Amino acid sequence: MNTFSTSSHSRIHQLFDERVGQAPDHPFMFMPEGVMTLAQLAMQVDALAAELRDAGVRLGDRVLVAAENCPEHVALVLACSRVGAWACGVNARMTASELAGFAAKADARVLYFTVGVSTAARQHAAQHSTCASVLPGLQRTLANPQATAQTGELAERVAAIIFTSGTTGQPKGVMLTHAGLLQFGKVSSQSRQLVPTDRSYAYLPMTHIFGLGTVLMASLYAGAGLLMRSQFDPADVFGALAHQGLTQLQGPPAMFTRLLAWLDAQGIHHPAAPDLRYVYTGAAPLDMSVKKAIEARFGMPLHHGYGLSEYAGALTLCRRGEWREDTSAGYLVEGAELRIVDAQGQDLPVGETGEIWMRGLGLMPGYFRDPEITAQVIKPGGWYASGDLGRQDADGALQVVGRLKEMIIRSGFNVYPGEVEAVFLAWPGVQRAAVAGRKTADGNEDILAFIEPKPGAQIDLSALQAHAQEHLSPYKRPTALTLVAEMPMTLSGKVLKRELVQQWESAQHATSPP
Repeated sequence: MNTFSTSSHSRIHQLFDERVGQAPDHPFMFMPEGVMTLAQLAMQVDALAAELRDAGVRLGDRVLVAAENCPEHVALVLACSRVGAWACGVNARMTASELAGFAAKADARVLYFTVGVSTAARQHAAQHSTCASVLPGLQRTLANPQATAQTGELAERVAAIIFTSGTTGQPKGVMLTHAGLLQFGKVSSQSRQLVPTDRSYAYLPMTHIFGLGTVLMASLYAGAGLLMRSQFDPADVFGALAHQGLTQLQGPPAMFTRLLAWLDAQGIHHPAAPDLRYVYTGAAPLDMSVKKAIEARFGMPLHHGYGLSEYAGALTLCRRGEWREDTSAGYLVEGAELRIVDAQGQDLPVGETGEIWMRGLGLMPGYFRDPEITAQVIKPGGWYASGDLGRQDADGALQVVGRLKEMIIRSGFNVYPGEVEAVFLAWPGVQRAAVAGRKTADGNEDILAFIEPKPGAQIDLSALQAHAQEHLSPYKRPTALTLVAEMPMTLSGKVLKRELVQQWESAQHATSPP
């Protein structure tokens, strides 16, 4: 089975249909309970497409699914493409109020729930008036007659909506185009030189661009296989590496931190992984200590990249097999453009830090029914202002420094939290570190550092503070250093720094004299 140009396809299901036509009996999804071929999945796609049409779902409608990974979710994404609807996946582990907010934002025609694999999805379904789907692993609501279908050129272009709330708490619907997802599948597949015999560990939620693009679309592009998992379990990961032909391991840095902790708990240094040939992390900042530890355990480079929902996945990727002595996110991918600009939107010289702007085939058309927020981030010339800070090395490699909104200004100096976090992460026993700014009455900013110890580790805060003083300039040193049992995190593995600051402020208030 050979890869091919995606230019002949206008929708993502056409890529799948071509794969089915080439090799219908090819094993595509490997679950603990059995294997599903491309032809078997195609039967599910056909059945769901007919169900959607019968329910009145049409071009430009949104179909929301509260999901954890399973074949039925994949089939629903492809069935939506077939009927021209937009798949809107949200992680089933969201709260009921969060789900309601996403459903309202999507103005969904129908809601689905992956009840076959997810207790959370079953709980959500129980709070709605649902009926049986044609697939036993799904339940759905009746069609909402009040939903308004998108019309015009946008209705044809968009394949899916990924919801992102970041740290604002307000959901934004990122519109992903068929062209962008097809291009990302191609770029991701080719960067890894995926072939049909490859198998990826598919626990990354396909409600997130990482799972939808890097895992699903790239595997469809190459005709490769997926070890489909609805939940993450380190023991299962290492079992798959040892015995199930797993060749591709991808996930956020938080996943690799958990894998390292599991290996340490088992007393294993070099896990059995006879077929593994590619390890990749993205979706959050990468710490050098995690990178070095993973490379030492697996004996191969930990590849890194920079991407986001608004650009259908990866903007930059490290080259396959390249060992780097930094945490660079790599080089521009095909079809993408990149600028580093100052506060006035002017290009900065190589090596200087500024905001990352991007454009290209993968760029979103905008946020769904949010023209004002879209206008805030799409700049003249069609450039998307990411809000991320970075710089490009002389060889073009991108170094991502942090978030523009998270940059701390202390005594007139710029402090990048990632730089301070790296110092703490180098200390033995530190599992995670998070650094955030807090405005003070005099207009300056406090630097708050939060430390999560490794399981069973004892952290001497005074020794850690001395370590920080030795390695950080005075203006970068934290005002307060606090131990936390566990960092609050998003489902995609990013630390919720705003929550940490609020918890710290509450604790300060509680201990202040009346």
